[in-house]
Amino acid sequence: MPLHLTEIERVETISKEDFYNNYVRKQKPLIISKLTEDWPAYKKWNLNYIKEVAGDKTVPLYDDRPVSHKDGFNEAHAEMKMSGYIDLLNSEPTNYRIFLYNLMKEVPQLKNDFRWPDIGLKLIKQLPMLFFGGENSKVFIHYDIDYSNILHFHFHGKKRCILFAPDQTPYLYKVPHALISREDIDFDNPDFERWPALKHAKGLEANLEHGEVLYMPEGYWHYMKYVTPGFSMSLRALPRKVSNLSKAVYNIFIMRHFDNFMRRYKGQAWIDYKNRQAVVNTHKKLNLPV
Repeated sequence: MPLHLTEIERVETISKEDFYNNYVRKQKPLIISKLTEDWPAYKKWNLNYIKEVAGDKTVPLYDDRPVSHKDGFNEAHAEMKMSGYIDLLNSEPTNYRIFLYNLMKEVPQLKNDFRWPDIGLKLIKQLPMLFFGGENSKVFIHYDIDYSNILHFHFHGKKRCILFAPDQTPYLYKVPHALISREDIDFDNPDFERWPALKHAKGLEANLEHGEVLYMPEGYWHYMKYVTPGFSMSLRALPRKVSNLSKAVYNIFIMRHFDNFMRRYKGQAWIDYKNRQAVVNTHKKLNLPV
């Protein structure tokens, strides 16, 4: 039995007023398929172009290994020249991804290829972060530490996204003192005997192609799978809800530092404890066997 997912609404274009009133205010995801068609990036941005302009840059790489007490918060697992990484993406499937990378700082000419959309979100005018992945590579399900409203633009190839609203958190086996679910859950093909709470979760799905943008409201869980090699860019706006802003402050200044301290102090026992509690907490709330 698959997850209970419905397709995210899709439009070609949308006015600022319509987007703000019907999606931002209502915190409702949306795909806009033609928002980038007048950007230089729409024609230029592909993996070979990135190799051409940024091939000499050394980039941080992440894979899908489970979180370890030895890893710092968002600590990279390897490094490689961008040219070598793109050659790898083009030649074979790989689990290596680039995550939250400020490539435009390294290659300023890329700033000329996109435009800040006037779409009803007060976007933070910092340089956008880029994300790269190989065929079938996955980004484990999580929500963002800062509770941003996100415009997620995809380029080169296809990407599958699964989203869950914050009110679905009780069914997702959230790991305490973290922003993730249990990493051994396969959200492409979940084992409902092992993870029975997932049968109650109601989510959304999107299949993004080149140039399309997904609006993800603040606090939404998201799981990403690169169906083909490609890359994405995110633009962010601060959370609208005061409660989410306070959660973001807590996550950034308290939670992540506490978690890192406990990893150093308790080691793998801390990771194992959190994974056990994800099941205990979820099943207790739903009166399921622990």
